[in-house]
Amino acid sequence: MEDTIGVLAGGDSPERAVSLVSGEHVHRALEHLGRDVRLIRLDDLDGLFPALDGIDVVFSCLHGGAGEDGTVQLLLDVMGIPYVGSGAQACARAMDKVLSKGLFETMRVPTPPGFAFTGGDLDGFVEKARGAIRAPYIVKPTNLGSTIGVAVIEGETELPSVVASTLESYGSALVEPFIAGRELTVGILSGEDGNIALPVIEIRFPTPVFDYRAKYTDGVAEFIVPAELPEDVARNVQEVSLRAHETLGCSGFSRVDLRLAEDETPYVLEVNTLPGMTPISDLPRAAAAAGIPFEALVTRMLETAFDKEER
Repeated sequence: MEDTIGVLAGGDSPERAVSLVSGEHVHRALEHLGRDVRLIRLDDLDGLFPALDGIDVVFSCLHGGAGEDGTVQLLLDVMGIPYVGSGAQACARAMDKVLSKGLFETMRVPTPPGFAFTGGDLDGFVEKARGAIRAPYIVKPTNLGSTIGVAVIEGETELPSVVASTLESYGSALVEPFIAGRELTVGILSGEDGNIALPVIEIRFPTPVFDYRAKYTDGVAEFIVPAELPEDVARNVQEVSLRAHETLGCSGFSRVDLRLAEDETPYVLEVNTLPGMTPISDLPRAAAAAGIPFEALVTRMLETAFDKEER
């Protein structure tokens, strides 16, 4: 009997809307491939256990929150249900920007220096960040994706109020230098001979950062794939992206977001273990440039659920 695939979408994170669109497209692709598949729209984790009755394998399209921080993956491990992509620990590492940054620094994966507020004297924290990092700054939550809550601060005087506002809205704050340069992203996909880096994508947009509107509104951003980079620079960006993926222990697939500085150093910003699967998402776009159409990409991602060695 064929496995019944459950496509998880929705959830209660700020990325719910994108997750629902990702889930619909993955579900449609699997249906077109003739697979036995159900689209499971969740409002929160309370509905997870009953929704998985009769499901043999999970294709999660949950973005952010408990869907991507390892919580759902750990629950699926306990239930003995295989699922696509990275395991619980790798998801937790990738979602925690402070933890992942520390691992990148240990393994010498280039990443911007950062200071996370962990409690205590807020004024002292701001002064420490000012002393170590020159403006302009990036301030963002430590555990959200889709550029939610990210702010660019041009001068030092705004920093205290923006950090305080970020803490109030999201419960955490990370201060980094703004890296002047080009926005790049690299999809990672497992293959027969190990992990491969897909063609580099450059993203051009009218705002200082690649924000939520630019990411999910068709026509706002321009995507150049493959990126117009010298061959050696593109190869270095791909190698750094692979190292970031493997440093966090990711498996199956991921998407690595980077800034290419003016001196052509690629700085890893974050690794996404459950990247978007919408028609304008970067992983499907990069796969298409590598000759992997959407349905073939979904098939390859589904196969990662059964890779016992990586799991």
